[in-house]
Amino acid sequence: MKTSIIIPIYNEEKFLPTVLQQIRQLPFEKELILVNDCSQDKTYEILCQEEKEHPDTIVIHHIENYGKGFAIRSGLAKATGEIIIIQDADLEYNPEDIIKVINPIMEGKTKVSYGSRFLGTEKNMRLPNLVANKLLAWLVSLLYWHRLTDEATAYKAFHRDVIFSVRLECQGFEFCPEITAKVLRLNENIIEVPISYQARTIEEGKKIGWKDFVIAVKTLLKYRFQPRKKFYNELGTRNI
Repeated sequence: MKTSIIIPIYNEEKFLPTVLQQIRQLPFEKELILVNDCSQDKTYEILCQEEKEHPDTIVIHHIENYGKGFAIRSGLAKATGEIIIIQDADLEYNPEDIIKVINPIMEGKTKVSYGSRFLGTEKNMRLPNLVANKLLAWLVSLLYWHRLTDEATAYKAFHRDVIFSVRLECQGFEFCPEITAKVLRLNENIIEVPISYQARTIEEGKKIGWKDFVIAVKTLLKYRFQPRKKFYNELGTRNI
């Protein structure tokens, strides 16, 4: 099964080459979809070189900074793999864990698989971020009757039938709660697998903040109580 690895990128020139190198070494059929969300550093030059050296790589450049969710939607519009997974470009997550995350889908155990930082090893996460992550996981369990340990993980993998069965509206980091809410309302079972994670600081380039936590809570509430008719009317439409 071919896996489409979508990488939304914004000002990640420091780690991007290492991330791409590690992903290319993974032993399975894959396509890389690299979405440059109007970076202001050398990301553009790095991606142009990647596109030149690796013709099978899909590169998308945004002329404005639209946000992570919009970048993922741009990537989905080009994805041809049977499995879709999201990869960050900052090395907080270990690309070798991709294999563990997609395995439950490849083995037919589920159509949705998340990599959980809290089932695996988590290092250097600040207390406010830890509390926010725990609260979001608890809220998913409460609202959607499906126990999760890590709703906000970046490592989310889907069989293409699932992720293309909903219409995504996200622009920014609310991709995580939106897709979680929608696949759970479709009664899909999310399997979690342990992964490793090493957090970085705002000074080191981390972009998510407390406002994104508030947006995530509102998103989970919005889609939990969205009328069933409106929700199902959105099924079967494209994500971009």
